[in-house]
Amino acid sequence: MIGLIGKKVGMSQVFRENGDLVPVTLLEVKPNTVVGKRTLEKNGYNAVVVGAFDIKEKHLTKPEKGQFKNVEAKAVVKEFRCEDVDSYEEGKQISLDDLFKDVKDVDVTGLSKGKGFQGVMKRWGFHGGRATHGSKFHRQNGSTGQNTEPSRAFKGTKRAGRTGVEKTTVMNLEIIKMMSEDNVIAVCGAVPGRKNSEVIIRKAVKK
Repeated sequence: MIGLIGKKVGMSQVFRENGDLVPVTLLEVKPNTVVGKRTLEKNGYNAVVVGAFDIKEKHLTKPEKGQFKNVEAKAVVKEFRCEDVDSYEEGKQISLDDLFKDVKDVDVTGLSKGKGFQGVMKRWGFHGGRATHGSKFHRQNGSTGQNTEPSRAFKGTKRAGRTGVEKTTVMNLEIIKMMSEDNVIAVCGAVPGRKNSEVIIRKAVKK
């Protein structure tokens, strides 16, 4: 299922026709360019390669320049699995109206905000210990494994560490308003990432 690459502009609020006030996230999605295709015969799978955000070629490495022989250079390139690759020619522009004109819900993927090094209570939601005066166990993580057997901590144990900056998808966000002339789409609710961070918008898979 093909999608579009855009950027998160920020949040706002919109009144529905019934008077309800809903929070919305504004996403700027300028027309994306088809950079290339992946075919079953040549690559073992079908996919469309889409690029967004113009960039000067001097900022690209030689391998990166290779995929922009027939199109303008793009800063962000993504592959979207798609069975109908023949309908997407190299250099074709894909706009909001082409994919989301009659769509009600979308899935949005982005990198979550970075929180830095955090303890287990903030990172994993541990309850922690008592907050009373005599306690010496307030926000620690507690036991991390057994003593004699196996005498080690298992891989994947939840500990303190760097939090955020993870690929996150929010599903089934309702399209409140689509402003095609400004290349902006307003979706109900929050979207992962900071302002001006890149996001990927697809049709909702569970609707």
